[in-house]
Amino acid sequence: MTEYSRQASGSFTSTGAAKAINLPFAPNRIKLLNYTASAAFTDHRVLSAEWFSGMGQGFAIAQVRNTTYQSDSVIANGFSTFQAGLSLQYGAKQQIIGATAANPIVFNVTAHGYSVGDIVTFEGLYQSATTGMPQIAGMPFVISAVGDVDHFSVVWPGNGSNYTALSGSPTGATVKKVLYPFLYAPGVSFVEAITTGTTTTVVTTTPHNLLVGAEVAFRIPASWGTVELNSLPNVVIPGSAIYGYVVSVTNSTTVVVGTKSTGFTAFNTNQTVASVPGLSFPQMLAVGDVNTGGASISAGSVLYPPPVVNGANTINGPAINNAFVNNTSQGFIIGAGACVTDTAAVLVGANANVIYWEAFLDDIVV
Repeated sequence: MTEYSRQASGSFTSTGAAKAINLPFAPNRIKLLNYTASAAFTDHRVLSAEWFSGMGQGFAIAQVRNTTYQSDSVIANGFSTFQAGLSLQYGAKQQIIGATAANPIVFNVTAHGYSVGDIVTFEGLYQSATTGMPQIAGMPFVISAVGDVDHFSVVWPGNGSNYTALSGSPTGATVKKVLYPFLYAPGVSFVEAITTGTTTTVVTTTPHNLLVGAEVAFRIPASWGTVELNSLPNVVIPGSAIYGYVVSVTNSTTVVVGTKSTGFTAFNTNQTVASVPGLSFPQMLAVGDVNTGGASISAGSVLYPPPVVNGANTINGPAINNAFVNNTSQGFIIGAGACVTDTAAVLVGANANVIYWEAFLDDIVV
């Protein structure tokens, strides 16, 4: 039967680390081919591998070059599937040893395991009862740089006078990774900076996933300034929200909104530690079930492929450009597990190896 079967294929260049593949389904069988290792017939490389759901998570059957061509297996950190839930899921909490009071903020976390592009949130961040940087605790951030295995950076004006560096592993100062951060898109973004003028430039702490033409609203608490951008209240038409439109996208965390903000109150990130209990964060959010942009919404309108969120296709079917979509992540992971016999051969391959893959979801599995 093939009525509901699904299949997908693709390729990537390995970094030697585990690779997550986002798909519109979670497969029940997977195939892999290491083109680089196969073309050179390289020793201690997994040339090809397969996985069936009945094997269990983390397993694989592999064909390995080890002087000769031989069969092998992976029994840990092999192929695995994932499906995000309806609410955010997190990785393990890690102790923060220290952090700089600078922009960007550099965090010291032993063997953090994070990569550029990962989304993290912080807790605590008190150096003492009245100092530290708890002003950003609870806000999501994209990791902008990784210095080494023990250091990573996030962009935020931590050099403000109300921020204090962390040291000595403060009690309760922790960080954790958001495993599937983009459950809905474009979603809600937290604001790191606003530049006012004839247009308004907004910098967000995580990828905004907005496109040109998106309709957005702002929620700026009074202590952060720039309250004139807020969608409510509308003093001209009471009860009618005020929205702006994205006129250009600078990068994944910066957009230009067409709203004229000349003379608006300056944005202020220099919040006090004393204000933290009850402190609300500034936000920019997409509004409406379907935003403008792309094609007009009418009979015969051209539909676009599944929306792409942060570089990955969503689980949705064709949609109008910049629609607000459900992006519950799912797919599979090619792990960096070693083979049982040839322990130098890992499933995901070596750095710069070109990997081809196929994934399938069958109608019936017996």
